[in-house]
Amino acid sequence: MAEKFLMKGNEALAEAAIRSGCRHFFGYPITPQTEVAAYMAKRMPKIGGTYLQAESEIAAINMVLGCASAGARAMTSSSSPGISLKGEGISYIIGSDLPCLIVNVMRGGPGLGGIQPSQADYWEATKAPGHGDGQVLVFAPASVQEIVNLVGKAFDLAETYRMPAMLLADGMLGQMMEPVEFPETEPVVHEKPWALTGTKGERKPNIVNSLYLQPKELEDTVKARFERYAVVQEKEVMIEEYQMEDAEYAVCAYGAMARVVKSAVVKARAEGIKVGLLRPITLWPFPTKEIASYGPKVKSMLCVEMSMGQMVEDVRLAVNGTCPVGFFGRTGGVIPSPAEVLAEIKKMAGGAN
Repeated sequence: MAEKFLMKGNEALAEAAIRSGCRHFFGYPITPQTEVAAYMAKRMPKIGGTYLQAESEIAAINMVLGCASAGARAMTSSSSPGISLKGEGISYIIGSDLPCLIVNVMRGGPGLGGIQPSQADYWEATKAPGHGDGQVLVFAPASVQEIVNLVGKAFDLAETYRMPAMLLADGMLGQMMEPVEFPETEPVVHEKPWALTGTKGERKPNIVNSLYLQPKELEDTVKARFERYAVVQEKEVMIEEYQMEDAEYAVCAYGAMARVVKSAVVKARAEGIKVGLLRPITLWPFPTKEIASYGPKVKSMLCVEMSMGQMVEDVRLAVNGTCPVGFFGRTGGVIPSPAEVLAEIKKMAGGAN
């Protein structure tokens, strides 16, 4: 039987990355993800890895670019304002077709905002991780164990499709402690013939680059990248469907918020309301087809988020008018309670006083 450890989310994330073959971490402290960097600072020197606290978030993401171009597994972590600073470098990594892991433990905003949990970076992660036409894989864990499970998958798919992956958590997940088990499997090893490892006089030099001065050449490169994205959208969608077999109503939520919603769904079921939960695990690729399939089956949907409403737009696009989609959210670091969500479910089901 696998050994269990009681660990904080941020520390479990860092350990999972190490066990997934990551040996190079470049970061900068910012609440509520600082424990990721602190853990890496302790562990990396002991295993022959590299820990470097960069002079800024901008420097850290460009160090990741350089390290990834050599074919190494590299990662960085930050929280919301820090991810914004990394945006240009993320775009360079997308444009260079390089795999890496970027961690965003979200906090309230805009601006410096606050240090409490938030989900207000959904648009940034899924719509505009950097300038230009490009995407990153986005994974949204709902527990510390799922953080552990998704880190290795994120590295693996990033290397499979030669694109960055982002683990999108929030301050609640980063700071909570839960029992976790670490996979005993060896990390997947990918061949990287494109990497800058030196020619050894045996091949032509590789070039890693995101600059294309000829418009047609850039267009062809971007189109080829989007053909790869289409494969990702077809093959790599992940979603949890809870109590949806006979559901007349659906609630959509992701990450830690989905745990609050699940509690409300259980209570609503106990009161005779047939409601279920749709939880996207990949935010990009978004489970559009899976959510769309429930549009004609339910009377209405409710999207619950720790924001003013961002994923709700993708849910509405997915169902395409086949059912009404409502929204309930709190922002600024306020976490909706199960009682609040239950009250919104009752309103959706027409049972509010």
